[in-house]
Amino acid sequence: MSSFRVGVGYDVHRLAEGHELWLGGVKVQHTRGSVAHSDGDVLIHAICDALLGALALRDIGFHFPDSDPALKGVDSKVLLKKTHEIIVNRGYSIANIDSTICLQGPKIQSLIPTMQNTLEDILGMEQGTVSVKATTTEKLGFVGREEGISAYAVALLCKD
Repeated sequence: MSSFRVGVGYDVHRLAEGHELWLGGVKVQHTRGSVAHSDGDVLIHAICDALLGALALRDIGFHFPDSDPALKGVDSKVLLKKTHEIIVNRGYSIANIDSTICLQGPKIQSLIPTMQNTLEDILGMEQGTVSVKATTTEKLGFVGREEGISAYAVALLCKD
């Protein structure tokens, strides 16, 4: 097996009133939040999928199914920590993560440093190894109409 592995993750959630919006482990003030079995943190879910995918370990839904009542409302930071443990137990460490959140609103630029620090702390990574970016879809599609939110992530793993 190669000493380097790359994984790509993607997640999407519908937005609705009466739900909280969590991104990168940070609560975001907004009139709508993610509809999900967990807390609906699309960024963390995409990162989990990238980490698991890098080692061909399927996806977040396989490891943490939405049919499990014990996971109802679970904090996605817990899922990320457990995903990290799976990676470490396979003899790998994370070199870096690059991610993009796609949302029309609210503007989250000021929250990105906190998201990066939160993710790096959970994963025990050095500062500057987790990149979080945000973009709109120029009012196109479900993201542009603010019906949903999506995130992409790429992770590079190294064999210890």
